[in-house]
Amino acid sequence: MSETGIISSAEVEVCKEKADALVENIGKIIRGKNAQVLKVLTCLVAGGHILLEDLPGLGKTSMAKSLAYSIEGHHTGEAKASENHVMFKRIQFTPDLLPMDLIGTYIFDDRNKDFIFKPGPLFGNIILADEINRASPKVQSALLECMAENQITVGEKTYQLDQFFFVIATQNPIEFEGTYPLPAAQLDRFFMKFDFGYVSEDKELEIYNDYLQINKIPETIAPVVNYEDVLTLRNSAEQVHVHPEILRAVSSIVRATRDQNGIRLGASTRGGIIFLKCLRAYALLQGRAYVIEDDLKALAHEVLNHRLIYKSQENGRAILDHIVHKELERLANLKLS
Repeated sequence: MSETGIISSAEVEVCKEKADALVENIGKIIRGKNAQVLKVLTCLVAGGHILLEDLPGLGKTSMAKSLAYSIEGHHTGEAKASENHVMFKRIQFTPDLLPMDLIGTYIFDDRNKDFIFKPGPLFGNIILADEINRASPKVQSALLECMAENQITVGEKTYQLDQFFFVIATQNPIEFEGTYPLPAAQLDRFFMKFDFGYVSEDKELEIYNDYLQINKIPETIAPVVNYEDVLTLRNSAEQVHVHPEILRAVSSIVRATRDQNGIRLGASTRGGIIFLKCLRAYALLQGRAYVIEDDLKALAHEVLNHRLIYKSQENGRAILDHIVHKELERLANLKLS
């Protein structure tokens, strides 16, 4: 960082190069989804977690794995990895899953005649929580402390998770039988929620022609950034400038969600803070040291929509669109640029 506390143009350029390298590398597997990949990276750099809700077979699992294989690891102590990428853990959520299956448990060591703690899969860097809504609320809540506090408490002892701890959770929007919808408190821990969607016809044909190579993620993907680069990106994002009027726009959008007839529960102050973090990260990854009005439009739904409870879900998007559009018009009249 520069001594003034404002990120320099040289630092922004380096961050943009690293972001472009990640998007290009992941694009070897996730074809035609650069905009969605950029939003996943935005969430990572903002220091949050993400929920991908989409149909099976659209690349959610491959996205998480490709991201992990693109980042060179930094493993110390007992957390050794046989691969050169960051620790990637995939958890398939099922109704019979127990909290100890996630966080770990104590086992008896015959040699030392004592109980030792065996860490669960949450002690990793990138965690894929696959079909999270298929597990019971008790298991879902086991993630809550980890995502909010970056720590795990087992019995009377608390274990700190790695500072690079990123959860990518997925859920299927069309199969609700035998599922447990995430409560509002759990949803609020995700910085963003969005879907991948289908690829274009040209990209789908490209995938069919190259699916054998795409399926070989370990052979296709090599690290293009390292563990420290991710932490640097996070620190740099905190230095991105937010104009006072854009800050006011964020506040107005968040507060407006609480005063709409069509919204039963609006966004919280924490939601506004998360919005700001994501805006800063998004601007940085696009090579800017400042947030612009278009960033608000690009991220508003991904950051805020899942925090709102609508009286009618059908009209939900239109309500939020109206709130955001009103603020964008106000900013356009001010001519900040």
